[in-house]
Amino acid sequence: MSRARRTCRLLITAGPTREPIDPVRYISNHSTGTLGYALAKVAKARGHEVILITGPTELESPKGVKRVGVETAGQMEQAVVRHFPSADALIMSAAVADFRPIRVATQKIKRSGVAGSLRLWQLELVENPDIVAKAASQRKEGQVVVGFALETEHLLTNARNKLRSKNLDAIVATQLSPKKKGRGPFGTDPVDGAILDAKGRVKTFRALPKLRLANRILDTVEAILSSRATE
Repeated sequence: MSRARRTCRLLITAGPTREPIDPVRYISNHSTGTLGYALAKVAKARGHEVILITGPTELESPKGVKRVGVETAGQMEQAVVRHFPSADALIMSAAVADFRPIRVATQKIKRSGVAGSLRLWQLELVENPDIVAKAASQRKEGQVVVGFALETEHLLTNARNKLRSKNLDAIVATQLSPKKKGRGPFGTDPVDGAILDAKGRVKTFRALPKLRLANRILDTVEAILSSRATE
């Protein structure tokens, strides 16, 4: 695919979110932000303006990229709502926690401290906002929204369902297999998966390094933006 002829403003999300349980504990996931940061690096190298909304990571921001740091899904939603109206595309690669505790304890929750006792502790959760679906439903004409799907089974079926239900322009689906050593799509490991778009095209990949995957994702985004500019 050819690259976009004009410079675009790309909004990219990366990393995990952390949903607090008490002042020292939180719900999160294994996301390192590697792919999101690779996307930001590639996009900047291609001459695009990049805003990177990132959850907690140990990665260094690519030079020339505006970084917006957040912790929770709620904070990430607020940042996306603030920056998306002026963006040409949203690439939602962040691994946003699906749930958060209904109540956050103001003090550290203590163990019972009684040897041999069995104390059950229940944590009530509520769903977090669906950021990418909200952005897709509120996008202006010409804006592109790309989602991500990490699946353990039925990769293409689940990805197609998510693509349609959230009204996305494209989705990047990656496979997490319990048979694989390591974390699969997490960290710097090469990944298996597919890129699907709203026109039904599917491009699969196997053992693809994340920097190369980032280039393929940007090719897809640029092609969609270019096609809409000529319509």
